[in-house]
Amino acid sequence: MKMTVMNVRRQHISAVALTAVTALGLGTLTACSGDSAAAAGTGKYDVVASFYPMAFLAERIGGSHVHVTSLTQPGQEPHDLEISARQTARLEQSDAVLYLKGLQPSVDEAVAQSGIGTRIDAASLTTLEEHGNEVGGHAAAHDAHPGEESGGKDPHVWLDPVRYAQIAEGVGKAFEKGDPAHAADYRKNTAALVGELDALNTRYETGLRNTRNKVFITTHAAFGYLAERYGLTEEALNGLDPESEPSAARVRDLERMAKADGVTTVFYETLVSDRTARTVAGDAGLRTDVLDPLEGITAKSRGTDYLQVMDSNLQALRKALGAK
Repeated sequence: MKMTVMNVRRQHISAVALTAVTALGLGTLTACSGDSAAAAGTGKYDVVASFYPMAFLAERIGGSHVHVTSLTQPGQEPHDLEISARQTARLEQSDAVLYLKGLQPSVDEAVAQSGIGTRIDAASLTTLEEHGNEVGGHAAAHDAHPGEESGGKDPHVWLDPVRYAQIAEGVGKAFEKGDPAHAADYRKNTAALVGELDALNTRYETGLRNTRNKVFITTHAAFGYLAERYGLTEEALNGLDPESEPSAARVRDLERMAKADGVTTVFYETLVSDRTARTVAGDAGLRTDVLDPLEGITAKSRGTDYLQVMDSNLQALRKALGAK
């Protein structure tokens, strides 16, 4: 069955449910409390971010002028987020919301129903493509594998540094318009961040240019944009939904492909169980390692921010692909 958005199996929360849910509080990524900027006496531009990659952009671009809160708690799988009544009220009180439409249906619904003036949809600041559980060279070379998912609009654009930089530029412009008193600082901060993302892109291009093979296996089809950017093929056990279960046919097909292409590693992520990855790897005689989709930063993350974890992902890919 074709997926139209990432989370087809998750239910949207109605307006009635939104007001009835008990308060779970907000996870914050700054030293400020979860209360509003006004209540905290900060007087800053108050931004609500839907999950970590959006909060990272808001903090880096906003700098000292913004107060950022995240709707997704550290360590929480963002696709599972259900908005609480307190979070809905907090959203209404903010100056701006930064989210990625299609990733978290409950956030999409809450934003659509809110009266917030500045709504920044990251998906509208770049291009989204349809991806299944195979993306890259193999997908272009032949018809679908047995058990392969036909795909849907893939929201994981932040894992491509080039697309993420495009989003950063759009966020910067939105902050300039929403808070013109600090527009010059937002432009400066945006330019600095885009420069760092450009450098990250160069490290990936250089680091993945000469590898023994170009195919990697993941449990979650989150790395399609990254694979396309750097000439790789992502083969995923599951599709765009990280908690779906692979079919037996898909597992058998991947085991055959791994042997034929010299694949050494099955990658899993930190916020979802590694059980499937370890089972498949054990059956096929492969290693396991972490490839982090950066949907949240926790104590298990290989780095303390987006750039550090992306560099850790690069090293993991270089090892698995036999970089020269």
